[in-house]
Amino acid sequence: MSVAFADRDDAAKRLALALDSYRGSNPLVLAIPRGAVPMGRVIADELDGELDVLLVRKLRSPYSPELAIGALDETGWTYIAPHAREVGATTEYIEREKQMQFTLLRQRRALYTPGRSPLDAKGKIVIVVDDGLATGATMVAALHAVGTKAPAKLVCAVPVASSRSLELVRGYCDEVICLKIPEDFYAVAQFYASFPQVEDHEVVALLKARQRKREVQHE
Repeated sequence: MSVAFADRDDAAKRLALALDSYRGSNPLVLAIPRGAVPMGRVIADELDGELDVLLVRKLRSPYSPELAIGALDETGWTYIAPHAREVGATTEYIEREKQMQFTLLRQRRALYTPGRSPLDAKGKIVIVVDDGLATGATMVAALHAVGTKAPAKLVCAVPVASSRSLELVRGYCDEVICLKIPEDFYAVAQFYASFPQVEDHEVVALLKARQRKREVQHE
């Protein structure tokens, strides 16, 4: 197995090149926290677009928290993966997990974008960014959430993904941009030489800095 990207910044710059056709169209780049937010900032800068967060939460497997059994968005819409029952997720467990993750979603919205609503996706070219797709569950919830807002075009953009996850998400967007589709896919982190945790305070700082930059540009 070979490492595909030095870090998220490297992946974002390469992804921006693949998205260059959207430069000048003022795309709305929606990053899935937390890992994709630094990437979204790079892509929004390169394409001269807007940046915001798209809040969704993974539903965790009861015996392997890193494995997604589904995901939900801020409206409560939920995607449940076909393998959820096979890994021990009962109806009762799924309901408890949904309530827990929905509470965390509301807390993150209050933390990340206090005092303002999410940027409106209606009629815009929207690029949803994550740092990689393993099961694709979180991206499905993300794309579904944006799709209900009537964007002009909905693009899923990731540096690396499993082939199975890509097939899953294709039905929820207009275009998929993926730089690497390795056969030996086990986890997103394996394709980065450096893949540190992104903290909440970093997300808040990036969003504030980006908002100030846009305000200055439009004065």
